[in-house]
Amino acid sequence: MHSPILAPVVALVIWSLVVLLWAVFTRMPALKAAGIDLAKARGGKPGGLDGVLPDQTQWKAHNYNHLMEQPTLFYAVCLTLALLGAGAGLNATLAWAYVGLRVVHSLIQGTSNVIRYRFTAFALGTLVLAALTVHAALIVFR
Repeated sequence: MHSPILAPVVALVIWSLVVLLWAVFTRMPALKAAGIDLAKARGGKPGGLDGVLPDQTQWKAHNYNHLMEQPTLFYAVCLTLALLGAGAGLNATLAWAYVGLRVVHSLIQGTSNVIRYRFTAFALGTLVLAALTVHAALIVFR
């Protein structure tokens, strides 16, 4: 039997891969329209296509990058809670809430990118992540 908190962990990985595909399938036509030949293009700095490709195209790539940032803390604390035998109940519910808020954040950033809505989803997700971290800390540092 596995810890229930592992399901939202896997769900967020799946969502991250969905956003990656969304970014790729949005960027490829935009790269072609911008006259960028991938066979000849060289890598540059992150965000190097900002101002070259349409903002709406870049939003998806930026969101994928965001899914590689704070969620790494989510993965670590969820795996910790699972190993501690504390991955059920409230912690599993909080983990699902975090995943839901990250999906909402992605959908906002990938479509309208209205900062106040995106920031609200981010801030709420951060509070949920903080609660999970406090729960893990209370067990580990007792």
